[in-house]
Parts: sequence; structure tokens; C-alpha cells
Amino acid sequence: MVYETGSRIGESLTLTQIEIPRWTAEEFERLALECKPRVAVFDCDGTLWSGDAGYEFMVWSLEQGLVSRSTADWIDDRHRAYRAGQVSEAVICGEMVQIYAGLREEEMRAAASRYFNMHVRPRIFPELVSLIAALRQAGAELWAVSSTNRWVIAEGVRDFGIAEQRILAAEVRVAKGIITSEILDVPTDEGKAATLKRVGLTAPDAVFGNSIHDLAMLEMARHPFLVNPSPALLQAAVGRGWGYFRPLSAESESAAVTGE
Repeated sequence: MVYETGSRIGESLTLTQIEIPRWTAEEFERLALECKPRVAVFDCDGTLWSGDAGYEFMVWSLEQGLVSRSTADWIDDRHRAYRAGQVSEAVICGEMVQIYAGLREEEMRAAASRYFNMHVRPRIFPELVSLIAALRQAGAELWAVSSTNRWVIAEGVRDFGIAEQRILAAEVRVAKGIITSEILDVPTDEGKAATLKRVGLTAPDAVFGNSIHDLAMLEMARHPFLVNPSPALLQAAVGRGWGYFRPLSAESESAAVTGE
């Protein structure tokens, strides 16, 4: 994980942002609706709400004692290795789901609900609530794609009207109600594009994302929309003719994203 900080980075980002159109909330919603998407795909962390709900849920769940001390110590060491660049994004996102093997899925759903309602729901971007409501009213098919575990994402997107069968998130197999360590999917980076193709979405009408981990699926879209973009995604957008939108509540927050 590399956080882009310092005056040099700030100067380069200022120059980058000058080259990329920045939309107001009204322009953002108008542009998204004008393309009349039949299918709209949304990243979640940093796009629908601020922060990294996947990592934060893991930390919270360890504090709640949902896994053993030895497992907590192991995943902490693994995440340190990830931040040092020694473990890939896809691997760590998978391991952050595997640590719950042996627990009842019912227990995880309840934990995800408690966590999301207490810690993430207040950080949902109102502008995205408005946009998705308008898209849903227009008949768009809504999908959520995330490397965060499926339990948290399911809780987070329910009120947006995104059906659970249209959630593509990090998940493991559940057998007879018990979570296993068998990974089914970890959609991140090129894996997000691959997962969308697997369900038949080879060229979604509109894709919304905030980080470099969303670049591959943004490139698939007929109409890509950058929401609260990270420094690396802004840099990648230069010369592509893309614009971006920064939610009001994200103005004062760092745009650094894990893994950049």
C-alpha cells in the first residue's frame, strides 16, 4: 500500500485535475441519466460511501472476538505484509474473508448489519442515493462489484435497491450454513472485469468507480463515471476524455486508497 502524500504529489494532482473535467452534483446526475443505461455497475467502498468498509469491518470483527486470537494475529501479520507490498490485493482480500471459516453465516450477516449501521451508513454519499434512485426509477438494472466481503456489501446496498443476486463481492463457499475457506470470487483490479464478463456483462452501459482497482471495469463501460477518484485513478484518466465527481462530504478527506 502506497499513500501519495507531500507537496510534489499535490502539485501533480492539481495539474492532473485541471486536465480532467470536474462535474457538479447536478451535472453528474444529468450525464448519468442522459446515457440511459440499461445496466449500471457500482463499486462500493469510496464510491457509494467513504472509507474502506472491508478493512474496517475486519478490524471491528477482530475487536469483537469473532475469530480466535491466533487467527487475528495471523491476519494482522498478513495485512502488514500487504501494506509492505509483499502480498497482492487479490490475495489479502480473499484471506480477509477466509478468516471467518467455521462460523455460521447467520452470525456473520448479523455482525455485518451491526457494523454497517453503526459505522458506515452515516458515510453514505447522498448524491449517490439520489442518482441510484433515479436510475432505478428509469428501469436500470443495478449491480454492485466489490473486493469487500459479500456480507457487508449486501447490507450496504440493500437500501439502494440492488438485489442480492446482483452483488459480485469477495466470498467463500457456505456449506449447510457454515462458512468455509473455499474462495468463490475476489473481484478486484482485472478480476472485477473478469467477474462482470462471467455474468454476461461484457460492456456495461455505465460503470462507477473511485480507485485504480476499478480501472479495468471502467475501461469496459460505454460510459465510465469517476466518483471520488483516488490520485492513481485521476492520473490514469488523463487523456481518456473522462470526467469526475467529488461528493461534498468527501471534500475534506484523503483520497489515498489501499494498494496504490
